[in-house]
Amino acid sequence: MPKKEKEVLLDVKDLRVEFGRRKKDKFVAVKDVSFNIYKGETFGLVGESGSGKTTIGRAIIRLNETAGGDIIFDGKKINGKISKELDKEVTRRIQMIFQDPMASLNERAKVEYIISEGLYNLKNYKNDAERKAKVEKAVLDVGLLPEFLSRFPHEFSGGQRQRIGVARALIMEPDLIIADEPISALDVSIRAQVLNLMSDLQKEKGLTYLFIAHDLSVVRFITDRVAVIHKGRIVEMAETEKLYEHPLHPYTRALFSAIPLPDPRLERSKKLEIYDPSVHNYEKEPPRWVEIEPEHYVLANDREIEIYLKRLEKYRRG
Repeated sequence: MPKKEKEVLLDVKDLRVEFGRRKKDKFVAVKDVSFNIYKGETFGLVGESGSGKTTIGRAIIRLNETAGGDIIFDGKKINGKISKELDKEVTRRIQMIFQDPMASLNERAKVEYIISEGLYNLKNYKNDAERKAKVEKAVLDVGLLPEFLSRFPHEFSGGQRQRIGVARALIMEPDLIIADEPISALDVSIRAQVLNLMSDLQKEKGLTYLFIAHDLSVVRFITDRVAVIHKGRIVEMAETEKLYEHPLHPYTRALFSAIPLPDPRLERSKKLEIYDPSVHNYEKEPPRWVEIEPEHYVLANDREIEIYLKRLEKYRRG
């Protein structure tokens, strides 16, 4: 049976995001980043704090202006100046779940209004009865009770507040959800519940996720493919298991070597790798984005590609 061709929902090409108006104050937060996300998959974006992960997510949802490159969503360019109709379409079809469930909810508004806000903005309902029915369904979908709708955010736990954030995104019936560290502010016991909820909703509603995180063990559990970002540039990208089994770029290797192991003896004896940027000699030969094996990309120059290919060969031989 022939393999079904994957359908690209989001295509990011040479994305560049800068902050600061004047030349001397200008800071390049994202440098020529390219990746695509297939329909129905969970794509992970990982890296340290300040690496540019959230900036990319906010650029896709049009909260950050782009200085260069293209963001193509379902065949249409959505960055820069776009028509009102397309802006409305993007607002409905791409939603974001924010990192801090407390800061992202309006403390003075009741839950019913918070979840309805997107519907109000886009007039996406025929009458009040339909709006209320949509809100109740969204609340039930995330495992909360309709009687919670008359309460304020401060009356809920962190996990419940994040569920309200998920319901607020779901009610718009989006195709793509950008989940920006959706569990990092939650207790460990609640994290699995929220992840399982997101996974169940994805299967049920055919959702596509861009999952932004720095918790690498969680990323391995929930994603199909992963891109590793360092100082605004993606340095490596592959299918999740492939990347975790044999990372090639020194930064990816250092990042993955810091993942805690459940066995205390193995944890004590494991060897941490420290990333030293001086290992790259890019003065004479700058790096380029290379497909080193099928669906496995790395940022490297010719000398490094040779090293990585030898490492792959050694890995395959076992």
